[in-house]
Amino acid sequence: MNAEPPEEKAASEAEAGAMPEKRAGSRAAGGNSLQGFGRPSVYHAAIVIFLEFFAWGLLTTSMLTGLLSFLSAPLIGALSDVWGRKPFLLGTVFFTCFPIPLMRISPWWYFAMISISGVFSVTFSVIFAYVADVTQEHERSTAYGWVSATFAASLVSSPAIGAYLSASYGDSLVVLVATVVALLDICFILLAVPESLPEKMRPLSWGARISWKQADPFASLKKVGKDSTILLICITVFLSYLPEAGQYSSFFLYLRQVIGFGSIKIAAFIAMVGILSIVAQTVFLTSLMRSLGNKNTVLLGLGFQMFQLAWYGFGSQAWMMWAAGIVAAVSSITFPAVSTLVSQNADSNQQGVAQGIITGIRGLCNGLGPALYGFIFYMFHVELTELEPELISNNAALQGAVIPGPPFLFGACIVFMSFLVAVFIPEYSKGGIQKHSNSISGSLANTPERGSDEDIEPLLQDSSIWELSSLEEPGHQCTEL
Repeated sequence: MNAEPPEEKAASEAEAGAMPEKRAGSRAAGGNSLQGFGRPSVYHAAIVIFLEFFAWGLLTTSMLTGLLSFLSAPLIGALSDVWGRKPFLLGTVFFTCFPIPLMRISPWWYFAMISISGVFSVTFSVIFAYVADVTQEHERSTAYGWVSATFAASLVSSPAIGAYLSASYGDSLVVLVATVVALLDICFILLAVPESLPEKMRPLSWGARISWKQADPFASLKKVGKDSTILLICITVFLSYLPEAGQYSSFFLYLRQVIGFGSIKIAAFIAMVGILSIVAQTVFLTSLMRSLGNKNTVLLGLGFQMFQLAWYGFGSQAWMMWAAGIVAAVSSITFPAVSTLVSQNADSNQQGVAQGIITGIRGLCNGLGPALYGFIFYMFHVELTELEPELISNNAALQGAVIPGPPFLFGACIVFMSFLVAVFIPEYSKGGIQKHSNSISGSLANTPERGSDEDIEPLLQDSSIWELSSLEEPGHQCTEL
């Protein structure tokens, strides 16, 4: 009669410091004030991404990302694997959007803060880790497709709205609306977004001790060169996104000054590609993942990207650009498919750092891609400047050239190399990576002792390095999620 009910016993054990099994993001009754509304879901992630990029899209300017995010993305992702996703979603969105109101307050402070905010422009790595926390493996490709499609939707709608408001009411109103949208995003994260990382994978308090190896991004970067799978994925991402980043920086000027597109045609082109990208990343991506599998979907996306860039390079007529734009929309399936591949092959407690490495590589490409394309345009005497709205006479002759767009053709060659690398990415199976090296397979089959051979453990499918040593029971290893 005096036996303690099971519910009370479980509660007392939790208070004593035990880590009971719970669903991702669940909390005990009366949890902390940052709980949010409902259970964590893909919808929370999609809304955060939409509002952040919608705010910047209103300004018709891109967020500054580059070399610094190459280091900050793995670090922020690694920390989110320990402390949870929500604090870092809040931090990345806040610092990314902080420069927006400074555009009208102080141009000097705007340029100063936008340089710093580039370090925090890594929301995608935390968002994709958040999605991985709340989805099963078979749902992940669809979820990533929806998040990427939401990003595309924000970029399709916001520039047109921003341009209309600017023409009708002035730039001050545009900055004000963008600031309000950014504040709405921050408030949504703070009040409505629940934590997705399971409680058992987080310390009981912010004062709990953790080892540096749990948050050290350089340790994860070292493992990139020692894990053949993630090394191949990283090289694939770098070679595929480098020409894409260069294309984003120059393509619309190229359409205007070489092909002869006007402002209305460029806006229509952006809308068409954006809408078709949404369809490709939702309906088309899901069907391909089911029928072809993850790796083959990545290869197909790279094939479309290669074809699209080659068409841009050889195309000299307006209809060719429209046709290549359709192919470009289909090629947008590559990034969510690669993110799914990374997520499936990473442990639940390494989703942040795995996605962070991919986001960091994309940030590196954002810094190198525009410089590469600019150099190639310069070498072929193609002048692209925003000061000239009409077709430049020197560039008009390029329409009759064999290769009007040399940088795009060069980008197609780079994507072809990415395709060749991706061919060697091992197939994924439920049990892990097939065709893995013997050393890695051995490390998965046999759990290594703490502190031994840590430097040669693979980053993917490795849960042993993420222990919370201060929370473990004596003799118990935290290798089960």
